[in-house]
Amino acid sequence: MAGKIFYRERRKVSEGEKKPRFTLVAVTDIDLTFYPKHMRKQELEQIAEAVGAELVLLKHGEKEEEVEVKE
Repeated sequence: MAGKIFYRERRKVSEGEKKPRFTLVAVTDIDLTFYPKHMRKQELEQIAEAVGAELVLLKHGEKEEEVEVKE
């Protein structure tokens, strides 16, 4: 069984901002250590491919509003 890497989109990152947009939440069935707290999706995809894991995007809660951050 392949492991899973759970991640979600950060809430306080605006469009066009040059900061990683995703934060790691959990890893299961893989002996893997992540050092950065925030990562780019391309980086997550490369790691998942290398270790044979599945990426799982966690969705925001139903009551939580999508807030657009304006500069």
